[in-house]
Amino acid sequence: MAIGPVQLIVLGFSKPNFHGEVIAELERLRELDTIRVIDALAVYKTADGEIEVEHLSNLTSEEAVELGSKVAALIGLGIAGEEGAEAGAIAGAEAAATDGVSVFSQDDAWDVVAEIPPDSAAALLLIEHHWAVPLRDAVARAGGYRLGDGFISPFDLVAIGMITAAEAEEALALEAANEQAAAGTAAGQPAATTSTQ
Repeated sequence: MAIGPVQLIVLGFSKPNFHGEVIAELERLRELDTIRVIDALAVYKTADGEIEVEHLSNLTSEEAVELGSKVAALIGLGIAGEEGAEAGAIAGAEAAATDGVSVFSQDDAWDVVAEIPPDSAAALLLIEHHWAVPLRDAVARAGGYRLGDGFISPFDLVAIGMITAAEAEEALALEAANEQAAAGTAAGQPAATTSTQ
């Protein structure tokens, strides 16, 4: 298989700056041929729950034309409002029917847009893991297959001695502060500021 393992990552932002440090890091990883961003969308949700979608990607123009909006097709969200969402859902269903696959089962269904708090934004990144291609192919040649995958909590890493409790607390505190800022903004309260120094 020419394409590496693909993952959809959804990142929440109370005050997004999608054209800064995150994009620079994605570009660095692309240059190292570690990952490729297949598609990326910035989804803004107003306090009233209205959705605005913007393409956000480090694809070349040729790649963008070739791939289209894959994230929108996966989650049934289009760039042209409700009509685009319907078109995205139809495109995703047609691709699944043609290829004989179901993207998400009823048990695994994931309403990505519903999880975005009002008056905040999310970056939806569809990432191909280039680094994993040789490993995946070696596993397949050995008769292996994927049983499951998932991200490990920092506290689980503490339990096995990979990081310290202080490091885990620091990582989770920063994430919690950003999540709380998003929740406070959604409730009409001023967002808390966090220092990255």
